[in-house]
Amino acid sequence: MSNKTLYQKLVDAHTVAVLDEENVLLFCDLHLMNEYTSPQAFSGLDGKSRGVPVPGQNVSVVSHIIPTHNETPRRIADPASLLQARNLKKNCTKHNIPLFDTNDVLQGIEHVVSPEHGMIRPGMVVICGDSHTTTYGALGVLGFGIGTSEVEHVLATQTLVYRMAKNMRITIKGLLPKGTTSKDMILNIISQIGAKGAIGYVVEFCGSAVDALSTEARFTICNMAVEAGARGALIAPDSTAVDYILARAPDITGNIRDSALKYWATLHSDSGVLFDQEYVFNANDMAPFVTWGTSPDQAIAINSHLPTKESFKNPADRLSLEQALKYTKLTDGQALEGTPIQHVFIGSCTNGRIEDLREVVATIGDRRVASGVRAMVVPGSGAVKAQAEAEGIADKLIAAGFEWRKPGCSMCLAMNDDVLTSGTRCASTTNRNFEGRQGRGAITHLMSPAMAAAAAVTGMITDARKLQGANHA
Repeated sequence: MSNKTLYQKLVDAHTVAVLDEENVLLFCDLHLMNEYTSPQAFSGLDGKSRGVPVPGQNVSVVSHIIPTHNETPRRIADPASLLQARNLKKNCTKHNIPLFDTNDVLQGIEHVVSPEHGMIRPGMVVICGDSHTTTYGALGVLGFGIGTSEVEHVLATQTLVYRMAKNMRITIKGLLPKGTTSKDMILNIISQIGAKGAIGYVVEFCGSAVDALSTEARFTICNMAVEAGARGALIAPDSTAVDYILARAPDITGNIRDSALKYWATLHSDSGVLFDQEYVFNANDMAPFVTWGTSPDQAIAINSHLPTKESFKNPADRLSLEQALKYTKLTDGQALEGTPIQHVFIGSCTNGRIEDLREVVATIGDRRVASGVRAMVVPGSGAVKAQAEAEGIADKLIAAGFEWRKPGCSMCLAMNDDVLTSGTRCASTTNRNFEGRQGRGAITHLMSPAMAAAAAVTGMITDARKLQGANHA
């Protein structure tokens, strides 16, 4: 038997049929849906008089279009958004598909809700009509986004015509310095390999720096792998991942537990297996990272300066620099630290988990949100919200001047009423900084929760380590 990568093992275990040299029919263990990529799929089923044969392996969540403000008990007032949510409920009721609806106390972002309730387990194939389904790779799961036509195919057959990807391994040696996080790690990596550096690959992350991360920190890395173009992201499940799963999956007991642990132990790339592409990074040298442009790979360490036109030999790269700086209203060669901000957004499927919120309050200490800054904290789910309130995190944030919101995708993509005005500069814990992503003309700087918290209380992009040092003095 030839050696295999973890990715190859997962695909092999779920291949129903080999279609040709590049494509297989892949069985999908879990299919997640939201309110904006599923309507056409359900309409397609109805038009062909088809049902959903395995409804229990499909789960729906209202997450993208739902407002997060606290003004009214009714979550959705906008007629178009309300129609989307009602259609999802109607379709889920018709086909017996579980739904985390608008007023469900456990409602939230699909990529936060599903793992926290034990739905995601090593060895699975999990798909969703959302590109950040790569998040689940943190638990040894092949997760990836699909299109609307594919959603219909999965609903009807629980399978997917899948084009095979190539194998990439990214090894991160050493350990992250104090004050540097997994968000900084992945922004650093994307800045070096580029926004197209992993196109066509499923990336496996490994190394001592990855081993030392919590499961929630690993979610962040896998979530943002797609920003380098990756079709999937994987981390071999270890004791950290197993402990996370068993704490959230009470049904895994007895013989089932024994069998699961035995199988999960096989989920790793075999020794000596060859990858199509390899990168090695050293975490010891990493610092907090912040994006300066309009792509996640346009990022620098907080203690460095923006690139200059002279640093690019390729005319296309120089043009990209000029266009990005024109949009973000920055100057080549300048320092990012000290740049004033008007808005802070903390949340999303990248950094809306309980560990992220703990990091925020640890950074701000007894400080308050700076004058002229609006700072929003949106928990990733109802469960995260409840835990943060039970731990006193919410009270500390409110006392410091942060808005404590209801769960949802919120300002990550501005498909709801959380939208920035043109020219507003935002320190954001989200995953994309494209032009207009958080509102037409708005300027987004991606960073970690600690860095966003530091920006909130200083009113400018700030090295969070300076505040954290003062908090621990």
